[in-house]
Parts: sequence; C-alpha cells; structure tokens
Amino acid sequence: MKRLASLSAAALLAACTTTSAPPPPAAVADAPTTQGVAARAMVAAANPMAVEAGLKVLRAGGSAVDAAVAVQAVLGLVEPQSSGLGGGAFLTYYDATTRSVTAYDGRETAPAAATPDMFMGPDGKPLNRTQAILSGRSTGVPGAVAMLAMAQADHGKLPWRQLFGEAERLADQGFVVPRRMGEAANGRSAQGQTPDATAYFTKPDGTRIRPGDTFRNPAYAETVRRIAAEGPKAILEGSIAEAIVARLRQDPLPGSMTLADLKAYRPKKGPALCRPYRVYVVCTPSAPSGGPAVLQGLGLLERTDIASRGPADPQAWYLFSQASRLMYADRDRYIGDPAFVEVPVEGLLEPAYLDQRAKLIDPAKAGPPPPPGSPRGAGVRAPDRTVEPAGTTHFTIVDAAGNVVSMTTTVESIFGSGRMVAGFFLNNQLTDFSFQPTFSDGAPAANAVAGGKRPRSSMAPAIVLDRQGRFVAAVGSPGGPAILAYNLKALTGVLDWKLPMQAAIDLPNLIASGSYYAAEADKFPAPVVEGLAARGVQLRSGVGAEGSGLHGIERVPEGLRGGADPRRDGVALGF
Repeated sequence: MKRLASLSAAALLAACTTTSAPPPPAAVADAPTTQGVAARAMVAAANPMAVEAGLKVLRAGGSAVDAAVAVQAVLGLVEPQSSGLGGGAFLTYYDATTRSVTAYDGRETAPAAATPDMFMGPDGKPLNRTQAILSGRSTGVPGAVAMLAMAQADHGKLPWRQLFGEAERLADQGFVVPRRMGEAANGRSAQGQTPDATAYFTKPDGTRIRPGDTFRNPAYAETVRRIAAEGPKAILEGSIAEAIVARLRQDPLPGSMTLADLKAYRPKKGPALCRPYRVYVVCTPSAPSGGPAVLQGLGLLERTDIASRGPADPQAWYLFSQASRLMYADRDRYIGDPAFVEVPVEGLLEPAYLDQRAKLIDPAKAGPPPPPGSPRGAGVRAPDRTVEPAGTTHFTIVDAAGNVVSMTTTVESIFGSGRMVAGFFLNNQLTDFSFQPTFSDGAPAANAVAGGKRPRSSMAPAIVLDRQGRFVAAVGSPGGPAILAYNLKALTGVLDWKLPMQAAIDLPNLIASGSYYAAEADKFPAPVVEGLAARGVQLRSGVGAEGSGLHGIERVPEGLRGGADPRRDGVALGF
C-alpha cells in the first residue's frame, strides 16, 4: 500500500509550530448554546453540569485551560467515581497561535518510601487486588490540581480564583445526583462499601442516595474555596495534606506517604509525542501514558487497507483487532516511567519496526497471541503483571481562539481507594504498578513500584492536526486498559472512515489483547460477527470493568462538531 513518507521529529515540530494563525476573536458573553455543532467554542464532557461550567468560563472570555479547571472541579463533585481533586491526569494542549502541542503530566507519584514489593504478601505472592486497592498503600500523591495550575499559568486568561464558582455553588446549594453516580453509589464495588463511602452516600433516613436526589457536599465546597484562594498547595500542604497522610496511615495495610511527599510533588510538561498518520499528525502525551501505544496502533493500521473499507466490513474490524493485539503486546512489556526505566518509545514507533510488526498480521486468519517485539532501545523486561481497574473520565474543549484541551483524568478504580478527606475521594493509582516486580528468571518489570515513580497509564488524550499544523480533531476516553482500543476506534472512525465524531464514538467497541476479544457483540451487525468468527476472532460479550466514555470535537466547515459517548451521561455543547 502506498504510504506517506514519515516526518522526522524536527519536521513534525515544524508542522506544529507555524505562526500564521489568525488573531483570537473576542469573547462572546451571551452566545446561544447549541448541541452537536457550534460556530466558535465547545465543551464535550461526561456530565452536563460540568459542560455548563466550562461554557460559562468560555463565555466570560476564558481559555480552554481555564474551562478545563472548571470542568474538572465540577466532575470531581458529580462524577466522583471517575475523577477528582484526589486523582491525576494527562492533558494535551494545542496553541492556535503557535500551532504547537504541549503535553502536561499530572500522573500521581509513589511515596519516597515505596518499595518494589509493597504489593506482595507475606507468602511471597501478590496481594489480593481488592485488598490492595482498599489499603493505605494504594494512594499516590495526587497531581491533577497541580497539573491544571501549571497549564493555567501558561495558557489561562482569567484569574485562577474565578474558575471554581460553579463547583462551589453546586456543592453548597446541592445538585441532582446523576444516573452514573447514583448507580455507582449503590453498586457492588468494595470501595463503595467503605466506612467513608457509606457515610458519604447515606441519607438521614438510612437509605443511600439515588439518581434524581438532591445532594450536597459542604466539605467539597470548602476545599474548592481553598484551592481557588491558595492553588494546589491547598491540598499538598497544610491541614488537608495532614488529613490525607493521617487517613492513609490507618488500617488496613497503612501506607507510607508523608507531608514531604505531598509538598514535593511537581507536574511535568514538554512537547507532545507526535507522529504522522496518513495526511494527519496525531499528538499524545508520551510515556508513562498510553500515548505511545495508540500511536503505534495507528502506525500498524496505516500499513493495512483498513481506510478503504468501513465499519460494516468484517475485514476492517479483523485488521483492527490484529493491530490491537500487537499494540498491547509491546505496550504491556515495555512502557513504564521513563524517569526510572529505559522506555523504547522511538524504537516502537520507527517505520522499519512498524513494517516488521505489521507483517505479523495474517490477512485471513488470527493466529496465537503475538509476543512482544524487540524495538531499538528495548532492554530485557519481564512480562507485565499489571491489572488496571477502571474509574476515569475524559473531556475535550475548544475555545473561541481555537485553542484545544484534550484531558483524561482519574482516581483509578471506582471511587478510588474508597477513602475520603475534605469532601473528595483519594486515588488508588499505585495499583497501576505491576504487583510482581520481577519475573521468575529475575528480569525486572518496566512498571515495577519505586519511590517517586509514576505508574504506567493507559490514558492517552489525543489531538489531531493537518500537515500545516491546523487543528483537525481531539478525542479521548476512560476505560482502564481498554482506553487504547477505544481511542484507536474513534480515531479510525474519524480519520479513516470519515465518520462524524458522534458516529465514530457510537461505533461498537472491540478490545483485542492476547487471546482476548471482548466486545459489545450485540451492537455489531450479524455479518460482521460472523465474518470475524470465520477469521478466528470469537467476540466475547462485555468489555471488561468499564465501558468507554469517549468525548471529542472536530473542526468542520460550519465550525466545530462534537460527540459525547451515549454510554455515559455526557453532552457536547457550544456556541
């Protein structure tokens, strides 16, 4: 198949830093809100209250990053099972003036005293997963607020203190419990049964909150007031930090986090990881995020004829599944925190390596699970033992100046660790590390625990440009390890099959890893299911612990066109 020549890193950067963009338009104070398509600005997120908070900031002249602060503050209140002030995030940002793309890393870090064997039991075997999640050892230093503060200092237009008004108002005055929050509060997760969660979700009559109830969280209102006044130090220092440490030092299995760990936290930023894909350039955060894997998946698909097919063609989904298996095999073996281990990102994305891996795709019949490859720069790594739970959300924002935020944010499992302080749940992000630090032959796991280390993540907020560096689309999803497949599906739908963003999001999900083919089987047409089966791909109903929550926005002649995953409570609104 004829392919576009790969761009060098320098050429990619040049493509993303052209400075011929028009000046930003003036803010629109009272523009009418529209759904699906908007002329100038848009927010797509998993809850309408969060979307409205973001739009309010944009109407006041705020930037995409200003709106992101407001959206996250409200999501932490109305979608606490997915993200919050006690979690972490990755943010990809497009600057419309410079046409540059920056990645912000707000991933949590392990306490300095964390050890590689801290999730191993006294019998020398990994802890039971639920036991580990509920322990004081599972929580990393939260990074989402600090990361947003860094990005807002770089790209904000409004004062930081003005970005929390909606979250404070809803927490103080009350909000209607959304469907997903109410269902999670009454679900079977162990985190939803902890003493903290039980006290939080139980009404005065002794029953639990239900969707449609009016609910208040005065402690959350006080916390966001403090964050508005003090910035991230409000939770990384002082009385809230002390409460975090005290809560994590309690049984079962107390953790080792200290006030020094919290105070020392620093988010990171740098150029996004960008690679060409057909006539586009796709940008994501680099390791330890899932960005390199998504880019590898695209690189593999580029070496197939999937673009000449469509979502009704079983061969298209077959190629998608086989590229996914190769993507997961490499990602699971090699991706970790590059500050601690050698991560062969460049080797994984080299055209010659992608050529080699793509040749393993049998065009007619699925074979046994593919092994990881040997990219340039790869050391000896153990097979990974990480199992990622699911408790994450994604939102996408385009402001009136054309700047873009694509942000995936999480507390890891549903309600994180189930422990609360100051009105918010603490994350259990450290269970994203490999519980088993070495393999039987002594080979180390790339994603083993270490003090100060960031655990591997599947989060991969993406921004797509054309070859002149102009914005094309942005998308991302929650879903634990399935994030990689969800993002790859949406990008394939928009870029290859030329579907509107909403239609690409609506496509059924298929996650192929090893010998595992999980899917929304009932959403695929019967001929596709039968065609896949004939090719050795037997779909299993169900998609694991968490379905997708894709939210995206694309540039169209009319302005902006958004999509919100019908599997969640979200909307895409703009003006």
